[in-house]
Formats: sequence, C-alpha cells, structure tokens
Amino acid sequence: MKRLSIKSSWVVESAMLNAIHETGKLTEAVSRIGVSYRHAWNLVEGWNAFFGAPLVRFERGKGAFLTPLGEHLLWAEQRVSARLALQLESVASELNLEINRLMATAAATIRIHASHGFAVAKIPDLLKGQERIQLDLRYVGSVESLMSLNKGTCDLAGLHVPEGDLARAALDQYARWLNPAKQRVIHLVTRTQGLFVGSGNPKGIHGVHDLVRPDITFINRQKEAGTRLLFDELLAQSGIEGRRIEGYRTEEFTHAAVAAYVASGAADAGFGVEPAARQFRLDFIPLARERYIFICNTKALERPEMIELLTLLKSDLFATMVAELPGYSAPSIGEVVRLEEALPQLVENAASAPRAA
Repeated sequence: MKRLSIKSSWVVESAMLNAIHETGKLTEAVSRIGVSYRHAWNLVEGWNAFFGAPLVRFERGKGAFLTPLGEHLLWAEQRVSARLALQLESVASELNLEINRLMATAAATIRIHASHGFAVAKIPDLLKGQERIQLDLRYVGSVESLMSLNKGTCDLAGLHVPEGDLARAALDQYARWLNPAKQRVIHLVTRTQGLFVGSGNPKGIHGVHDLVRPDITFINRQKEAGTRLLFDELLAQSGIEGRRIEGYRTEEFTHAAVAAYVASGAADAGFGVEPAARQFRLDFIPLARERYIFICNTKALERPEMIELLTLLKSDLFATMVAELPGYSAPSIGEVVRLEEALPQLVENAASAPRAA
C-alpha cells in the first residue's frame, strides 16, 4: 500500500548541528550522519555566511562546540518539529486515505482518533506490510476522540484514564460519551506521567509544590488535553491554584513540544510522559500512573480487520515495541472487556450524566 509522509524543512541542517552538539567533534559528527568531512565543513562555512555569525566554534585539542546562536537554532528546530509533527502525521493520514480510495485499494480501513501517546504512535509501524488493513490515525484530544466515536467518524477512540482518585476528573469529562450497552474497552498500555526538568535538576524541583516558587517557569499543555486535566487535578489535590505558577497559561500541544521547550531553557519544568523527557535528555520526576485505552463499538469487533489488529496488538512484536518505551508497561494489551469492568467509576457517573445526542 502506498503511503505518503509529510515533513517540515529547515534552513539549517539540524542533523549536523545535533551531531556536533552530542559528539563535540566534527569528525565524529560526519561519521554519525554519513556525510563527508568536506561537505560538513562547507555546511559550517555556509551557516557562517548566511547568519553573519558562527554557529560552531573550534578549539585546538578540544573539538567542536555550538555557539550560543547554534544552540538556540538547534533548540528552535526541535521545538518546531515537536510542535508540528503530530499535525503533519494527521494530515498525511488523511491524504493517504483519499489517495488509496482513488487507487481502488481493497484494503479495509481502521479509523483511530486518539490522544497522542508513544504506544499509539507505534501502531503504523506494527501494520507495515499488512496489505489488508489501511490505517487512518488522527491525533485529537481524549474528549474529541469519544465525540468522533459517537458520531461514527472513527472506529477506535484513544484516551487515558488516571489510576486511583485522580480518575474522578476524567470521569466528569468522559461520562456523557460512554454507553455500556454498545461499547467495549480495549486495553493498550499503562504509563507514567510526571515533571520534566533539566538534566541534573538544577533548580531542585521535586513536585508540583515547587512550581509556585518565583524562580521557576513552567510550560503547560493545552486545556483540551487529558494530560492538562491530570496536571490540574494534581494541583487541586495539593491545594495549588494554577495562577500562582509562572507560565501556567503558556501552552504547547504535545508531550514532545513541552519537553523541547524545557530542553531549550525557555522553561524550567513541564509535565508529560517519560519517553518525551528521555528524548530530550531531561530528568523525569514520576507523579502519576494512568491507563491508555481504546473505546470502540461492540459491533466493530466482529470486523475481520479489527480481529487482525487485536491479534497484532497481542503479538510479541508489539510487546517489544512497548517495552522500549520508558515508563510504559502492557500487562493486558489487546484484551477486550466491558466498560463496567474496566471503568466502574466512569460507568457509574455515565448513568446519571446526560447522554450525548
């Protein structure tokens, strides 16, 4: 099956900047990214001419280092990439669906609308080579995913539910979109959310109570995100009002974008899942566990492509993919259960909540 991918472009070869930043030597940098030394040197000279200032400085006997301008450009590229990646993936998924329809492909389509998660992002790789299944994966908020399921515009709604008392805030958001008589839960993973802080934790941040300090700047997620909901509930449990936190109203739209923001030095702390922190070499302070699940209509489980997807989710291949993600586990991956069993608190609330039209 033909698949398109969409990527952003950048005026600077960020792979080279990143390699120099990580290795400290131009010779090792060119070896890492597979280009010639002459090409790398021409890039450096071209950057200097374009910006009118050096991005890399060379010290005899010590190696190569990014200048402050070079570091800022590298972090800017990473922030742009982290911010736009999910939107570009969603657009690519939509275009792939339209193109394959025009090509009269015989593949059946599984439409997933999901809150972003690093395990969900592995599913396209899991389905590579599966000619019978065409995947339409779009990243939206947890509530919007449930709305799509109720409207019939997706087959699987991906969302996350905190464990313990923290689930109550999610309960209020999800209840009206749940229908125990018609829906089922598919277990995916359990994951950890927590604070992102600089390597070595230079500001000595240990929990949400430290975020109110005047020397701490925070970067938040957008209001519609389940991660924002969880963070606000953690604040409420600690008796902290968001307005007391510097940067509380500054928002990013993905875990990776939050991590990139902290890694660039624009904020001292953020909140999200552990793989994003590790991706940007940040320290991670775990604060809460949650389950990531799919909600689907019961009848959809009878479709051959859904049966095949469940088989793949239970495979050793997908278990290996999940095992590579820090802070993730998959004790019941691919298991299908009734809503009453998986989400008893949410179902209780759904009984008294107004039902979605």
